[in-house]
Amino acid sequence: MLTEERYRIILERLQERGVVKLQELVELLEASESTVRRDLIDLEERQLLKRIHGGAALPSPKMQEPGIEEKTFRNIQQKNAVARLAAAQVVDGESIYIDAGTTTLAMIPFIEAKDVTVVTNGLSHIEALVSKRIKSYLLGGMMKIHTKAVIGSIALQNMDNFRFDRCFLGTNGVDVEMGYTTPDPEEALIKRRAHQLSASSYVLADSSKLGEVSFAKLLDLNEATLITESLTPSWRKSISQKTNIIEGS
Repeated sequence: MLTEERYRIILERLQERGVVKLQELVELLEASESTVRRDLIDLEERQLLKRIHGGAALPSPKMQEPGIEEKTFRNIQQKNAVARLAAAQVVDGESIYIDAGTTTLAMIPFIEAKDVTVVTNGLSHIEALVSKRIKSYLLGGMMKIHTKAVIGSIALQNMDNFRFDRCFLGTNGVDVEMGYTTPDPEEALIKRRAHQLSASSYVLADSSKLGEVSFAKLLDLNEATLITESLTPSWRKSISQKTNIIEGS
């Protein structure tokens, strides 16, 4: 079995159970104890798990995601600044994808372009879009209660019916080396597929997300334009070498 395949199986088992024993992994992977120990050391160095006595556990801060109600009241001014910048990128007559998330939700009231068609996987988003009389489609699939996001294989299949001029994605972390990340691998799949189906991709992230790394990779920095309200000079220098930036004044 290839190393990356072992890593995938280890992380999947951890997602299912939260904690996994070393001997259980030895049997599951049909590998030696020394090989599994090396795998756990490597995954811990990547900050994807935490080794404990006799096994491994999930690094809980990276896997825990606040609910939409909690996130709505965080960094409100910064999110609104990012949302205005994002909405200004939308052009008359375009078809766009708006990802679930509180910062992408905040951009909807600021959309002024005419005859826009929107596809979204956010339940709160579809309500806001209908209220604004914007033609919109909600992806089918499994509704994630915590974040009111539609995820899963049905949502991915549903998305393949569309093509987008632009997509606007949320993220939980922006890191120079690790790129854009989020706690939930299933949401990451939806975001990545939206990027693949779009002519242009944008990631919305207020400055509190800078330097944060979460569990599941979305994109490398160079795959999307970062929209943020403010960057320190050092962050601007390091990020601008890897991606385009739209920044507030």
